[in-house]
Amino acid sequence: MHETAYQRVGGEAAIRQLVARFYELMDELPEAYAARKIHSQDLGPASEKFVMFLSGWLGGPQLYVEKFGHPMLRRRHLPYPIGPQERDEWLLCMRLALDDTIADAELRGQLYAALLPIADHMMNRGGGSCSCHRTETA
Repeated sequence: MHETAYQRVGGEAAIRQLVARFYELMDELPEAYAARKIHSQDLGPASEKFVMFLSGWLGGPQLYVEKFGHPMLRRRHLPYPIGPQERDEWLLCMRLALDDTIADAELRGQLYAALLPIADHMMNRGGGSCSCHRTETA
């Protein structure tokens, strides 16, 4: 039987670790300021929703859909100004969080590559190309 990305990542505990590291980086990195400022001061609710979304997106339990319905990611993000800078900063935090929490380099690369078009799709202002589309790791 085919192993899902959810299983390969390590399930809910690993997703929680990834999301926690992602938001730690967003709080810590000055170069993530624009992405961080579109979030509320309390990252707890966003963190929990992100865990629930990633669970289903990775092929695990559809926690987000069960609680909130279809993700409709772009629609849900329309109230927030997301341009190339915010997208790039989000991707930077995600790439670093993946590097810090996912041991399997091939899986890290696959997940990051799958997130790129989603990040592009979230943009609702500006344009331009992302400087974060590189997949090499440190």
